[in-house]
Amino acid sequence: MVRNKGARYASLVAVGVLAFGALAACGGSDSAGGPSGSSSGAATGKVGVILPDTTTSPRWEANDRPSLEAAFKAAGVDYDIQNANGDVDKFGTICDNMITEGVTVLMIVNLDSDSGSACLSKAADAGVQSIDYDRLTLGGGASFYVSFDNVGVGKLMGSGLQACLDAENKTKANIIYIDGDPNDNNAALFKQGYEEALKPKIDSGAYTLVGDQSGFWDATKAGTAFEQLYTQNGGKIDGVVSANDTMAGGIIARMQAQGVAGQIPVTGQDASVEGLQNILLGYQCGSVYKNTDLEAKAASDLAIALIKGEDTSSMITGSVPDTKTGKDVPSALATPVWITLDNIKQPFDDGFAKAADVCTGKVAAKCTAAGIS
Repeated sequence: MVRNKGARYASLVAVGVLAFGALAACGGSDSAGGPSGSSSGAATGKVGVILPDTTTSPRWEANDRPSLEAAFKAAGVDYDIQNANGDVDKFGTICDNMITEGVTVLMIVNLDSDSGSACLSKAADAGVQSIDYDRLTLGGGASFYVSFDNVGVGKLMGSGLQACLDAENKTKANIIYIDGDPNDNNAALFKQGYEEALKPKIDSGAYTLVGDQSGFWDATKAGTAFEQLYTQNGGKIDGVVSANDTMAGGIIARMQAQGVAGQIPVTGQDASVEGLQNILLGYQCGSVYKNTDLEAKAASDLAIALIKGEDTSSMITGSVPDTKTGKDVPSALATPVWITLDNIKQPFDDGFAKAADVCTGKVAAKCTAAGIS
């Protein structure tokens, strides 16, 4: 459950979009882990950011890092952004070093709640304010949480799949779920969303859930899970909820091997380069677009305000319950968007996606037809 303050966030997002453009224009990105130079602010303190990996989604390095760097540099705030590269031990070492080096605010994207909680506990003991970024660390006790409405993300995938099946006049359908990593609280929230969205169809007997497996945010594992379920069901699968674009890419590769790519609707998330290409090529029915500029803007604004000792109440849009502790975590949540061929220009118009990255090879002609240049 998410408790929102409605209109307050709408104004925050509007301000965030405008302000982010100004911030991004003010500074480029530093080398990984390097502190920013002092520019205009008189802030004293340092922000430490731990990103999770480079494999589960390209967003962490391609989108989040440069957005956060630009905001910190423009505010004259020192920062240290490092990537744990999917290694729990490395995550812990980075956390220890950042706390020892005296960061004022620690922002993390956990690899799992256990290691994330250990890090946040150390931060609290050292008097360091903390922000869970994108993923809530269950039992972690973060000071704040900044993310998207992740149940809403899942609902978009579920309703998106239904729309794609409706477009094919599928009144009866066998569907499967390829879920995210079970150690990621977001994966549970996404699943809650698509289960809620598709429950009426399943309860009515229109849709039959014939498989439900984890793809662990991994293309190969997701592809294998799909192939196993496809074989078990004698090829009678009509739709796939894939919890992100990385896994969708692995699933589509197995569909191509079976000669059914483009015939079975597949969802995704992140509006990644691969995901957008697969939508343009007709292999993927849609992807949930999360404008990470908004998320990074909300998180960086919050971190900067904490360092400067400013009031943060206007930045908080509601609270999200930590199901492990039963406590509510003050939160700022952005709104996701379902992207199909009909509105595929939006990530490009927002500057999130670049035509030079997406419109290559056989995708170029599809981009031209969609008005992307």
